[in-house]
Amino acid sequence: MGRLLVTVQIILRLTVLALLAGTSPCLAAEEASQPISIEANRMVSQENENSVLFLGKVDARQGNLTILSEEMTVFYTEKKGAKENGKESQPTSQVEKLICKNNVKITQGDWLGTGDRMDYFAKERKVVLSGNAKGWQGQNMVAGKTIIYYLDEKRSVVEPDASTNSRVKAVIHPDSKKKP
Repeated sequence: MGRLLVTVQIILRLTVLALLAGTSPCLAAEEASQPISIEANRMVSQENENSVLFLGKVDARQGNLTILSEEMTVFYTEKKGAKENGKESQPTSQVEKLICKNNVKITQGDWLGTGDRMDYFAKERKVVLSGNAKGWQGQNMVAGKTIIYYLDEKRSVVEPDASTNSRVKAVIHPDSKKKP
């Protein structure tokens, strides 16, 4: 049970750090030093599948980053510890993918993203909100079937739902301050 708790803590820390790394360096460093708090109705460790499943009112927080959903699965790879002075160090885990399902909300500062599902791909550093995906920055809003956000590039792509011939929607509030 002790190894499981350490593994879960490492996975969760890496997950949140990976998501935070897409923000400004100062914010990422500040957020990374804060404790991670995760609550759910149930947790299932699936070590043979290298995953941890959180079920029921999942609430993950670190600093001003919050992820809410009904289900969160963290997929990871485990690397054996390196040998140092004839002793093997603790194994490390690296997040590959994070999948959140049902009533997904992710917030950071004044940014809010919602959808039926959120996939985070660590190698590509890409977040995909899907199923009635919406994103808000302050009062501005975009909506589509999917919103793909590339963390390193600070760019996003919003796709329509082709099966219903719907279009991407955006509501942009112009700056109310008058410039001289």
